[in-house]
Amino acid sequence: MGPLVRLTFGRETPRPATRGRLRYFLPLIVIGLVGVGSTAFEYLQAVRELPTVVIAVIAIGSVLPVALAYRLPVNAWRLTFLMIFVGTVNHAPNEPWPWNTVQILATIFVLARLAVVSTSLVTIWATTFTVIPVLLLGGKNSGGAAVMIVAVAALGNIVSSRRRTRELLAQQEEINEQERARRSVLEERARIAREMHDVVAHHMSMIAVQAETAPYRLTGLPDDAKEELASIAGAAREALTDMRRLLGVLRAENQDAERAPQPGYDQITDLVATAHRAGLPVTGDLPVLAGVDGTAGLTAYRIVQEALANAGRHAPGSPVRLTARVNGDRLELCVANELTTTPEAGHKPGHGLIGMRERVALLGGELTAGPDGAGSYRVLARIPRQPEAR
Repeated sequence: MGPLVRLTFGRETPRPATRGRLRYFLPLIVIGLVGVGSTAFEYLQAVRELPTVVIAVIAIGSVLPVALAYRLPVNAWRLTFLMIFVGTVNHAPNEPWPWNTVQILATIFVLARLAVVSTSLVTIWATTFTVIPVLLLGGKNSGGAAVMIVAVAALGNIVSSRRRTRELLAQQEEINEQERARRSVLEERARIAREMHDVVAHHMSMIAVQAETAPYRLTGLPDDAKEELASIAGAAREALTDMRRLLGVLRAENQDAERAPQPGYDQITDLVATAHRAGLPVTGDLPVLAGVDGTAGLTAYRIVQEALANAGRHAPGSPVRLTARVNGDRLELCVANELTTTPEAGHKPGHGLIGMRERVALLGGELTAGPDGAGSYRVLARIPRQPEAR
């Protein structure tokens, strides 16, 4: 009964306004409707004995549904259905129809418009309600009129069904394209995961095994060397754990992949300690800061991790200074190390710096990296804190 309720009592949402070239013909359409309405008025005035006001109401009611049908087809049909009864008032016996010709054509047009834009059930109800008074009031020509109304409604419903079919096909094609794109992404992620597992993970495993077994294979190693090898093995094992976690995310087909707790700002001190054990002279000013957690904390951790790795790779043995402070709603993180060599002209940053900038940009922050003019290379990041910390 839902379509019946929508047709009879439901509130109609206006359809989109006129678009394309049709809007340029609106003035002509309005003038045409006024002219047709005047014709209906003249005809009714000539054949029926009615007050001028009643004739004007019938004439206006004959053409007004046509004006409403484009954006409000249901309301237009409601008015048309009412006018089926009003239009027969005091009709002359010699009239072939109890309605004027303009009203008949307008009724057919409104019903066709309703059928084109509505579902089949709405069209069936509207056709039924239109045919019943036509059969009762149409006289000897009522049968032919009913057949014509049903035929027009059927043609309109066919047009509506084909339009909805095209829309469904277009939606399905879009869904298929999205699914194909998703499968391509998953396949590429699986390929990357295989490469990382077969190449990088293999080498990291060999490093960990060699570092762990070196004290047993090489006799006479000093205690400092054994501790260093143990540290290397531990770092390799941690890297393997992180890589396995990353491979799990890459291979997951949805967002329900297992996620281990990610490091944050509080774990930066562990990075400093690891760098110390590796022989990198790092001094840090890392106060306890509230509200630097979640994505902001992880971003800070990754920036320090990459900056310390770059310092150990490009300026081994040079002092590194690490400072962090909160400035308003942002975390300012600075990693500076003394330059042992002057960067070559035109030197392009590696993937590490690009990744740091991308991480900070995703949070709406900014990152600068380069010589500071005082003999040091400085990485300065301004990271917005989490919204709940503001």
